[in-house]
Amino acid sequence: MKNKIAVTIFSTSLLVGMVANSPAWAAEPSEALKLAQQLNQAFVEVAESVSQSVVIVRVANKPQVLGGGGNPNGNSPFFDQLPEEYRKYFERQQEQREEQPRRSRPRGPLFDGQGSGLVYREDGIILTNRHVVENAEKVQIVFRDGKEYDGEVLGVDRESDIAVVKIDATGLTAAKMGDSDKTKVGEFAIAVGSPYELDYSVTVGHVSAKGRRVFSDQMMFDQDFIQTDASINPGNSGGPLVNIYGEVIGINTLIRGMNTGIGFAVPVNLAKRVADMLIDDGKVTRAWLGVNITTLREDADYRDLAVGVEDGVVVRRFVSGGPAENSDLELADVITTVDGNRVKSADELKRELRLKKAGDPVTLGLMRNGKAREIEVETGAFPEEFTAVSRMRGSERKPEADTNAKLLGMTVQNINEDLANRFEVEVEQGVIVTAIENDSVAAGKGISLGDIVTRINSTPVDSVVSFKAALEGEDLKKGVIVHLTSEGSQRFEVLKQYD
Repeated sequence: MKNKIAVTIFSTSLLVGMVANSPAWAAEPSEALKLAQQLNQAFVEVAESVSQSVVIVRVANKPQVLGGGGNPNGNSPFFDQLPEEYRKYFERQQEQREEQPRRSRPRGPLFDGQGSGLVYREDGIILTNRHVVENAEKVQIVFRDGKEYDGEVLGVDRESDIAVVKIDATGLTAAKMGDSDKTKVGEFAIAVGSPYELDYSVTVGHVSAKGRRVFSDQMMFDQDFIQTDASINPGNSGGPLVNIYGEVIGINTLIRGMNTGIGFAVPVNLAKRVADMLIDDGKVTRAWLGVNITTLREDADYRDLAVGVEDGVVVRRFVSGGPAENSDLELADVITTVDGNRVKSADELKRELRLKKAGDPVTLGLMRNGKAREIEVETGAFPEEFTAVSRMRGSERKPEADTNAKLLGMTVQNINEDLANRFEVEVEQGVIVTAIENDSVAAGKGISLGDIVTRINSTPVDSVVSFKAALEGEDLKKGVIVHLTSEGSQRFEVLKQYD
């Protein structure tokens, strides 16, 4: 017995000694492993923190959406991008709901749709996607601890796909908002939501790109998106995309196919702007200048004529009745800044204006005839739809030689009452285009009968005489800027003679 005890003590001592002297057991974790463990803990902490502000948005769709073979998923920008087998799955689910006998259906609302959302304000303001709640008969907001609240849709915005829902609650934990302008490609991106009713799922990826323009079969979104490879699926709609600091950088909205690693989120700066307008006014009024623009570097006709500037946005045309039409802005101006922020492309100018509210004045830095200047323009509200101005073109008549002038395929005359009536235009300063040669430079630029030329380069034109004088000494191979009034709006074209 004593020998057995001695052997046991010896064996235990030997094992302890081996463990103590073993490098694999005794060595401290490497710095690389410590760093990985810290990163692992960071993801855990972010997921735990953000989930407190994430909600499930349950939706009972309106009967007319469900009836007649309708599909509530069809209102989602997700739906038209799903593979066929997934679309058929959702369609079968819908058909089964509709075929269910009425007597067996629950008496209360049928919550047959679900998305995600986040707490925007502690006083019960919830942010989600428009396509999640737009056709809702009843909305229910569910928190992670199981608390449920009835929700009231305060407003939706189709263009940004953002919606705001109000619940009767206070003291909520609002999500921490980041700055999407400062978000960089390559940063960690973490999505939290309820894909396929798998509540509070957390996926991790990166910011794949910024400034993406997205088309779907249903609509083209005139805004930028953040692209991410963090896995998002139907049900993630309206949930947050956050950075490693737990700050919301986007609202998950779109996917491009399934399991592709391509998802899109509305930048949080735009989402906040839209949400605030929906909360205050119940609708979104976008700022608008009423100009047609091009990116200078992409404008092959005009870029060689622009003096003293290499990057900017060219004012090509004024929309009739738009806010810029009677401002100090002029055709052929090259806009370089908006409220001090540099703009190098048409998309960048639009991006700056999207963050403005209709009626807000903007200070535009620009180059005009080689000189830098600043002007202030008061924005207007972007019209819901444009009304095309149509007019019947008069029959082409051969002008008299002593009252006309020609330029690269177009013939102009002095405006008189007869010509104004024939072409159905207002009598105004300038000369009127009365003939266009087929396959000419002017025809290729879309100049039409009845267009009115008001200026050549920086020289005003009020007659055929001044039209000819403005062309004297000009190098047509380099090109001239022709300012036009066409169908009630102003624009310019560059006419250049090619060998």
